Parts: sequence; C-alpha cells; structure tokens
Amino acid sequence: MSERTPLLHYRLSTSVNEQSGEHQPCLPREAVEQSPAFSRRKSAHHSRPKKLSTFFGVVIPTLLSMFSVVVFLRIGFVVGQCGLYQAIAMFLVAYFIISMTVLSVCAISTNGALDAGGAYYMISRALGPEFGGSLGVMFFLANVCSSALYILGLVEAIVATFGLPEDGVSPAGSLQVLPAGYWWSLLYATGILLLCLLVCLVGAEIYAKASFIIFLVVMLVLATIFISFFAVRPRTILLPAAPPILNGTGPQPPTMANFTGFKLNTLLGNLDEFGVDSDMELIELISKSAPPSLADYAVDYTTGTMMSFATVFAVMFNGCTGIMAGSNMSGDLKNPSYSIPRGTITAVIFTFIIYNLLSLMVACSCDRILLQRDYSFLRDINVWNPLVTVGVYSSTMSAAMSNLIGASRILYALARDDLFGTVLSPAKKTSGNGNPWMSVLLSWFLVQLVLFTGKLNTIASIVTIFFLLVYAAVDLACLALEWASAPNFRPTFRYFTWHTCVLGIVGCAVMMFLINSIYASASIAFMLLLLLLIHYLSPTSSWGYISQALIFHQVRKYLLMLDVRKDHVKFWRPQVLLMVSNPRSSVGLITFINDIKKSGLYVLGHVQLGDLDTLPSDPLQCRYDSWLSLVDHLNIKAFVNLTLADSVRHGVQHLLFISGLGGMRPNTLVLGFYDDCTPKDKLTDPALADATVPTQDPEDERPPYHFPALRASIDGKEEGNGENGKVMGPQEYVAVIADAMKMMKNVALARYFHQFDRASTISSSPGKGALYVDVWPVNLLRPDSSSYVDTCSLFLLQLACVLNMVRAWRHARLRLFLCVEEGRSLRGSEGKLGQLLKELRIKANVYTVPWDQQVALHWQRQGEAGKRRPSRQSRREEEGLGKKGLFEEEEGDDDYVNSFPSNATRLSDEYLSAVNRLILEQAHPPPAVRFLYLPRPPADTRRYTAYLRQLELLTKDLGPTLLIHGVTPVLTTDL
Repeated sequence: MSERTPLLHYRLSTSVNEQSGEHQPCLPREAVEQSPAFSRRKSAHHSRPKKLSTFFGVVIPTLLSMFSVVVFLRIGFVVGQCGLYQAIAMFLVAYFIISMTVLSVCAISTNGALDAGGAYYMISRALGPEFGGSLGVMFFLANVCSSALYILGLVEAIVATFGLPEDGVSPAGSLQVLPAGYWWSLLYATGILLLCLLVCLVGAEIYAKASFIIFLVVMLVLATIFISFFAVRPRTILLPAAPPILNGTGPQPPTMANFTGFKLNTLLGNLDEFGVDSDMELIELISKSAPPSLADYAVDYTTGTMMSFATVFAVMFNGCTGIMAGSNMSGDLKNPSYSIPRGTITAVIFTFIIYNLLSLMVACSCDRILLQRDYSFLRDINVWNPLVTVGVYSSTMSAAMSNLIGASRILYALARDDLFGTVLSPAKKTSGNGNPWMSVLLSWFLVQLVLFTGKLNTIASIVTIFFLLVYAAVDLACLALEWASAPNFRPTFRYFTWHTCVLGIVGCAVMMFLINSIYASASIAFMLLLLLLIHYLSPTSSWGYISQALIFHQVRKYLLMLDVRKDHVKFWRPQVLLMVSNPRSSVGLITFINDIKKSGLYVLGHVQLGDLDTLPSDPLQCRYDSWLSLVDHLNIKAFVNLTLADSVRHGVQHLLFISGLGGMRPNTLVLGFYDDCTPKDKLTDPALADATVPTQDPEDERPPYHFPALRASIDGKEEGNGENGKVMGPQEYVAVIADAMKMMKNVALARYFHQFDRASTISSSPGKGALYVDVWPVNLLRPDSSSYVDTCSLFLLQLACVLNMVRAWRHARLRLFLCVEEGRSLRGSEGKLGQLLKELRIKANVYTVPWDQQVALHWQRQGEAGKRRPSRQSRREEEGLGKKGLFEEEEGDDDYVNSFPSNATRLSDEYLSAVNRLILEQAHPPPAVRFLYLPRPPADTRRYTAYLRQLELLTKDLGPTLLIHGVTPVLTTDL
C-alpha cells in the first residue's frame, strides 16, 4: 500500500490512483492481478453503472417479496387456524425477529461500500470467508426454495380459479377448464418458471421496470380489498371441493361458508374455539365471561396434514422473509449504503401495518370455516373478483423473479470469490451488460428441482428455517463487529446495540427449533460442513477476518491478566527464541524445536544486517509474508520476529529484549552451531515441499516463500563480515551465548540438525526398532565438578522429559548416562539417580559409564593426583541426597559447576577426543538426538575461540545434538 492509495478495496475511491499501476514493492504484480479482490475491483470499472434508486431498488422489491403469498393466499389461513390473538402474536414475534435483523443489516450496510451479493457480501466481509461462504450457500438455497414456494403459490391460485375440481364430482364453472393434479400442477409451475427465467436473463433493469407496474397493481388490489370489507354485502361462498384424502369415512366436510360483514359474533367466533352462531349465544357467552380459546387448528385441505403453531408460523413467516430483497439488489443500486436502510425499514413498517389490519378485518367479517377451507376467499368477496386474481398472479410472479434474481446474484458473488475453487467457475460468466446469465441458469435448474415437492405448505418449513439461519448470521456478524471494538466499525446507522443483535440471534434460534428441530439441526450441520470445507480448501482472502479482531480483543485482555510476578516453577514451560540465519538449511531444527516447546511460546528470530539510516524503507516488511508462509508450510505453531541491526549480536540482543509480550517472553535461546558444515537446502526437497499446490507446468509454480540461496550455492560470496560467507565470526558467536546467560536466558546450541528429518525419525516401522533420546547430564569438560543435580543438569532432564511427552515422541525411550570413576559404587550411583528420577516423575533408563581412562587425560589429573581435591559428586554421594538438597544447595565461591575457568585452555584435544569417542561408543543403537551439558563461556573474551573449538571437538560426528545450559530452576517435587 502506497501513500497515494490509502483507501483499500473501496469502490468510491476510484479517483485515488487505482489505475496508476502502483503496487507494493515486495509483491509481484502478477499475484495482485490474480487475486479475487483485484478482479472484483477491475470488474467494477467495466460493469454497467448502478441505476436503481431507493424506491425502485429496495422498497418495491421488498414490498413485493413480503406481500406475495401471505397477503393474498395465506392471511385467512393464519387467522382461521390460530385465531386472531395468536395470529397477531405470530406477527409480533416474526416482526420482532426481522426488526432485530433489519437493524443489523442497516448497521453493516452503512459501514462501507457494498457490492453485489447482498446479505452474502455483508456476512462474508464481516465474518470472513468461512462463515460468509457457508451462509452464502444457505442464503442461496433459501432464495431458491423461496422462489419455488412463490411459484407453487401462483399455481395454487391458477388451479383454484381455472382448474377442474379434483374430486371429479363437483360441478365445474365456466372458467374451470384446466386439468388438475400433481403432474399438471408441475407442468404449470415449469411454464411459469420458464417465464421468470426469460425475464431474469434480460437483466435486473427490466425486472425493476416491470416490478413498478406490478407494485401499482398490488397496491390497487390491496385498496380494493380494504374497500370490499365495507362495500360488499354478506354472502354465502361455495367452498373448493375437498381432495380425496379428506373424503373418507366420517362426516362430510362443509361445502358452503359465509362472509358476514362486520359482526361482533363473527369476531368472537374467530377468537373462540367453538364459535358463536346466534345473538342468544353471544349474550350467554358475554354473561358467563368465558375466556376465549386461542386456537382451533384443523387439517390443511391442500396437503391433508394437521396444522400446529409451528407449521402455521412457518407458512406465515414467508411473508416476512422478503427483507433481504433490497440487499440482494445491492450490486444494482446507485448508493447501497444509503438505500438499503431507508428502503428496508420503510417496507417493513408498511407491511406490518397492512398484515395486522387485514387480520383484524378478516376476523371480523369471515366465518372460520371459510378461512380454513378457502385460501382464495379474498377473490370471492372483492368488489371485482378478477382484480384479486390479477394481484395474486402479479405479486407472486414478482416475488418468484425477485428470489430467482437474488439467488443468481449470490451464486455469482460466491463464484467470483473463488471460495469453492473451480466448482463454481462456470457461474462467473456474464453477458455484455454484466448480467450473470450462467448463475441465472443454475439457479433456475435448482428451482425446477424444488418444484417437484408439489405443495406450498410442504416446503414452507424448510424455507423459513433457511431464512432464520441467515438472519441469525447477519445478527451474529453485527454482534461480532460490535464486540470486536474495531475502530473502523463506525456505521452511520446507530440505532442498534449488541442487545438487539443477541435478541435477534436468540429469537431466530428458538423459532428454528420450534418449527422443526430436525430440519434446523440438519441445516446447521450442513452449514458447519460447508464451513470446514471452505476453511481447508479456499485460499486466503483479503477481506479481513472478524475472528482475528475478536481473538486480538480477548488475547489482549488475558495478556494483561498474565502476571509475571505469579510465575511458579510448577507451571514452567519452555518458551523458545530460535535464531535462524536461513530457513533453507534449518528445516530440521525448526521442526524439532516445535516439538520441544510443549505448548509454550515459539518465536522464529532473524537478524537482517543493515542500517535504516542508509535505506529508503524498512527491508523487513516485505519478508514477513515469506516467513509466515514457511510457518504454514512446515505446519508449526510459531511467531516470527525479524529485526534490523548493524551486527548479529546486537540483533539477538534486540530480540531477547523485545520478543514476546507481558508474561509470554522467551526464556530459552536456541542457536545453530558455528561450524564449517556445508548447509543443505531442505525447502527444495520434494519430500518437504508437499504444501505447494502442483500445477501442470512446474516452471510456472511459484513457492510461497522467497529466501536467499545458501552460501555454498553461491561460492561463499554471501553478504557478511565473517569468513566463508558467514554473517558473524566465532568471537561474536560466543559473545551472543554469554549475553543470553547474562540476561538469565537458558541457551541451547544445535549441531548436525541438518541431518535431522522428523518424518523419517519418528516413523515407527517394525524394521527400524525403538527410538532413543540420549541425555548426558554432567559437565564433560569438568570431571571434578560433574554433577547431575545442579540447575543445568536438571534443565537437561526437564527438556528431555518434555520431548518425551510430545505425542510424536511418546514412544521414544530416554537413556540417561551417568559417568563414574573407579572406586565409586556403580550400583549406588545408579540407584540414587533412579530415586531422583522417580521423585521427578521422569521415566528413563539409567546407564553407568566408567570414564577413568578419559578422566586420566584431563589436565587436573595429570601429575596432580596427590593435590587434587575430592569431587563434589563424591562428597554428595557420601553425604546422601535429601529432597531439599536436590534443589536448595548453596554454591560456595569454589563451586565451578556452572563456570568455565580461565585455564580451561589447558584441556587437551586428546581428552576431548576421548570423551567424544566415549559418547559414540554408548550409541548402540544410535539415538535420534543427544542432549549434552553446555558449560558457561569463559570470562576472558580472548578465550572465546578456544571455547568454541572445544565444543566442536566434543560433539564431532555425534549426529543431531543439543548442547544445553540452564540458568533457571524448572523442576520441583512439590504438588
């Protein structure tokens, strides 16, 4: 991001040099052009300009979607089945849920520029691709099923007007000429769907123009309906013929019902379970003050199933699900952030008033039998019957087209975001004017499949649950944005709080399971399956993840609660800073340290040599992506910390001082060993490159990380101040070790880990035998002061035990080697060490190793046999070891267990080679890794080179080895 392009992915900022070709200096232009965000912005420039206003783009589609089926075909069904009280209660509950959702939609839509996709776009950009993609699919399916539901409602109205009686006995009217039955209804629905398809293929603009005409027709019909309640006189209405499923044994269903006009007994009959048929009964009912029953559920004459609160609510709620119709048109609006809140709220308030007025008038003027047995009664009581028919046909057709267009736009947005790879790539195809015709065709095909269900009430529950799930997700998105307290979440619509979001989520969840717990559970399970699928298969998006904001919010809170003053040895864990010069040669060490960290902090550190004063910009910013890609590639749990310094020593000091936060700071520094071994590039090894995505042309495949070549591959000419292309010399290397110990950090030096391959090492095949880890917990450079109970030795034991606790290393066997001299009790030493391990709960095999021949070569034993003092180890073994003595020994001025005296240069190469051979002789079978005791560097800095050479001779040809020095207590036997 450059200073001239401060607005990222904002559609209204096209004047801020979006076409200037500027890009990040560290990011390849090809990668930018291939990203979904770039293609979305590029397509926005070439697409047609947005033309729809608030009224035409939001208010009209929302009103038509909400009015469609319920207002003309199911308003009497709801009142007839539930009674007026429960009908109004249902509307209150439904509108409470959608009102909470509308507030969330308004908040999200006014927090930035919206693009095509409506609710999917809002959820995906707020919650991230996993939730957005899975819920986008659910919303797509909801629109598909809803489109089918409206088409089935239209077919029902057509058959009721023009269809022949299904029983074949009732007389047919002059207009009833169409054959009736399941397959005929399916044929009519298919024809209507084809008509909707043709309109949708032309584009959203023609639908918007046609919808205005339909809107005028619907408003006219609604006006005539309200007038008809006052103008039409009472009459008797012939009920539709009952289907065969209701014409079994028992009393015959009624064939006539009454439109009574406004009468009190009719109103009470629609409140009371038994109804009121005369004025005497009315007087008697009033005198007794009998409390009216709330519901008188009956069998649905179209499906033959018994109705209940849940099934009626599911049908009724479809009249409230159109609130997203305006959001679905977001890609075609002039100003979505302005239009969606105002248009949606206006439509919701208007429909709520109309629904309640209609319910009240229906309850006051129509027999309950009429409401339960004739869903088209509004046509029969209208001042001009054909007008209602026209209103039903036009509104349901408009709602079906609206949902079909909405489904296609959501599918197109899903395809453009590449969340499902190549599965949805055909849906990206658009016509010359930007209409996604392939998405329209795919949506049409799925709607056609849903039409095979045959009846409106059959799929009403599924549609309602889908929409409730999406509404709950919108509330969840707004709630997450509010709780994350992100500074950039500042919507211009402020009439919401986190309380409204929670109420919306709870309301949606409760109603989902009340309607149908099986469908609700299956929908949630399907959504979670999609979530996991997208999480593991989709590429990383640039939208931002709300989970990251929430995690940051919580982590900051808990880091403040993590008090370093409350640290205790019982809860100690390794927190490692691993310094990496070049990851290409350090793969084995990086993966091994990931195992040994034991759920602790793990930081990959790197020092880049340079001076910021002489550089135009920070060279480290563009390298973080490569390091993070390496972390993902190796599947390790590590942070990355890079620094710029004039020397490696100063860079390591910087990282030791500043790495971590609060109570999470590195307590152990791990360095690669300073030797002349030729580094090997493990990132190019096919066995370790399984994270890269294979392509047809290997030359076009680009690795996700970019690290410099190893020094051996460029003939030792790598930039640096040391010899052989190294960035540091031996003097500086040992100084880094000394600095870390001064800062009270444990230190580990890793040698020969370029030979370590984790996959082959920990694989337990029958032919390879057991896996061993060798531990030498004594200072091999000081045989007179060797002890296995000092801080450093116990730290070795703890790290070995931690490694053994890791699942991959759980089958490994620890071998502990105890070096003893002649005259000492081998069994006694082994027994005391075994007792110590038992108290420390460490399972290991103890092996005693006589090393008299090696000790005889030490400079203290040559010619000074009579002057040498007894070793500290022998004195401790004679005095015995108590539990308290293991951890609370006082170190005197003459205790050199953790020191390296200035006359250490008198150690001969012969002694060091002999100890090296001793270690090699015990390796049968050879171990996977060795843990050795690391002495302190000498106080005299002139001795650093000799110190490093001694360590090199000691560990020569030992294979993967860790030289470890601990400075802090890490073990306890207390509870």
